[in-house]
Amino acid sequence: MPASADVVIVGSGAVGSALAARLSVAGRRVLILEAGPARANRDLVSSALWSRRLKWGGAPVLDVGPTPIGHAFNAGYATGGGALHHYAVWPRMHAEDFVMQTRYGRGLDWPVTYDDLRPYYDVVQSEVGISGDAALEVWRPPGVAYPLPAAPLFAQGEVIQRGFSKLGRKTSPIPLAITTRAFRGRPACLWDGWCDAGCPIGALANPLTVHLPQALTAGAKLINRATVVRVASSADGSRVTGVEYVDADNVRRSVDAGLVILAAFAIENPRLLLASKSRAHGNGLANASGLVGRYLMAHLAALLYGLFDAETMPHMGATGGQLLNQDHYPKLTHAKEQAFGSYQWLIAQAVKPVDLLGIGNTRPELYGEALHAFMRRAAQHFGTMVAIVEDLPVAQNRVELAAEHDRHGVPLAQVKHAADPSTKALWQAAIADGKAIFSAAGAREAWIGPQACVHIMGGTIMGRDPRHSVTNSYGQTHDIANLFAAGPGLFPTSSGVNPTFTAHALARRTADYIEKRFSELTS
Repeated sequence: MPASADVVIVGSGAVGSALAARLSVAGRRVLILEAGPARANRDLVSSALWSRRLKWGGAPVLDVGPTPIGHAFNAGYATGGGALHHYAVWPRMHAEDFVMQTRYGRGLDWPVTYDDLRPYYDVVQSEVGISGDAALEVWRPPGVAYPLPAAPLFAQGEVIQRGFSKLGRKTSPIPLAITTRAFRGRPACLWDGWCDAGCPIGALANPLTVHLPQALTAGAKLINRATVVRVASSADGSRVTGVEYVDADNVRRSVDAGLVILAAFAIENPRLLLASKSRAHGNGLANASGLVGRYLMAHLAALLYGLFDAETMPHMGATGGQLLNQDHYPKLTHAKEQAFGSYQWLIAQAVKPVDLLGIGNTRPELYGEALHAFMRRAAQHFGTMVAIVEDLPVAQNRVELAAEHDRHGVPLAQVKHAADPSTKALWQAAIADGKAIFSAAGAREAWIGPQACVHIMGGTIMGRDPRHSVTNSYGQTHDIANLFAAGPGLFPTSSGVNPTFTAHALARRTADYIEKRFSELTS
């Protein structure tokens, strides 16, 4: 086991792997510590039962708020983290998302603009391979066209698309981090709808197919079943000196590091900072502002389902969907009825008959022959789409330490999240919009799912002012120069789009920053 490293990265998910790749290629000794088991593409199995193994399997998160955050579904616990089973929907945030407070007097401003991130969006998409049609995606902010052609449109997408067209609404191919043709040694997608269980052929852009191979080839080390329990700091608290972790044999070990990056997602990063308090940092590491864990956010998913006369082939396509609509993205269009924020429609998700995201689970009130009759019809005539609804940042929504401890003696994370009234009103507006679209598309019946949370963000927010944020625009903590946080936990606002692409763009920018200043940061 390495006793020291130039850089220790906690977590092997999307941003942890991306940072490891960049820094190891630059010649740094990088050690990645992953709490979950080892996974490789050859281990993945396309089944609903298998997909459960890829979800969170670490210490329980106590979700005590009125709007549950859904950590167990959104997180991952293995090589690749949550990105191993993510749905690959990669739109860009819009320019107004970065200046919410300045432009609308709501939410918070980011310490970066869209123009700051635009070149990083462009370079990341060329590296991982995003399919789409930038010309048809009329809402898309400026940027280089996608490197891969758009995903195919299947029957479900065609049926629902007609509803948008009848109402004068636009649709475009959904931007997906999935190969539509051979790309950099990865084959084209089969479109069999098993993204939730991982992707054994490597068509899905995730850490196993893109960044981890780069990092490991360049010399980075990955240790699985390594649960980090503490970030160590100097006696005066001015620097971090490494981490302590518990290995697969339940042995507590230490690693010295010149620089530590926390990339363990939006719940575990604040938990670890708060649990690493010391004499010099009695309120937790990097927490002079008192904001570690604060401004926790999650998109509200407006789930719409319907049955159509036309055959829809709902098992075909990608789990993330086939089409995109962002007609209602501009925030001021929702000012009526107290709704505020952005939302987008992800249209025609590939679904399976059973399990969490299956067809049968959308009608839990049915059983016996009624359920059999429904399933016989829905197997060929089901349609679905989901609105990703912006969650406004609220300081009281937070991660804090619970009284209970895990098996290593670390306090559990306790999450308190309540959607803002403006967010709930926006969710209702999206539901009404969706029902009108399904009616125009010819749905014989339509129904909705529960108000569920997806895409956890915040908790270690970035900002210009150390009094009002945890990190600067590079994820470098204001209090400790050689301690960084990474991932969607940095987001000061949630926007109305899936966060993974933006998290990658930020990570690429952070990697450049670290490499240019490495001697200064580690001296």
